[in-house]
Amino acid sequence: MTGADRVRWCAALVVVGALSMAAQQAGQDAAQQFENRVADYVKLRDSQGKTQTRPTGSAAQVTEKRQDLAAKVRAARATAKEGDIFGPPVAQLFQQKIKESFAGPQGPRIRTSLRHAEPVHGIKLAVNQSYPQGVPLQSTPASLLLNLPAISQGLQYRIVGRDLVLLDTNTNLVVDVLRDAIPTQDPQ
Repeated sequence: MTGADRVRWCAALVVVGALSMAAQQAGQDAAQQFENRVADYVKLRDSQGKTQTRPTGSAAQVTEKRQDLAAKVRAARATAKEGDIFGPPVAQLFQQKIKESFAGPQGPRIRTSLRHAEPVHGIKLAVNQSYPQGVPLQSTPASLLLNLPAISQGLQYRIVGRDLVLLDTNTNLVVDVLRDAIPTQDPQ
């Protein structure tokens, strides 16, 4: 290798390293934006009241309090839309993490888990609306959850078709939806 080749090789390594660091920083920034957006939502929800946390003799009372809180949150988020939480660059971070999860060593396990769970297809969820009664809540495989940012108590990731849903279990409201987040086919 000539001296000029070594210089080009070193320059290429510097550029690759810089790009890698920039991508890592962008991912950290997106993760922080996600955490901030979720914290803002939780603060808004909690400012509207709390769901029943102590035991009660009536399921109807618990349901009524949950629906009342949901109505207050819905009114406080009257202008909520898709992408309020999963907007750019957060959506890109999630798509990357999900793609890496499916392509990695746990990918076959994630796919098997999704096939064996009670898959939910054919419903179109909307932000700020209640998750439909009687429709199963497909859990998100643990091996996929390990690669996604942690979320606050009372919020869960759910999979509906190919969409990733952020669901508030305290109010049964859809907080946000990331469309087509789940890959369609097995890797070749």
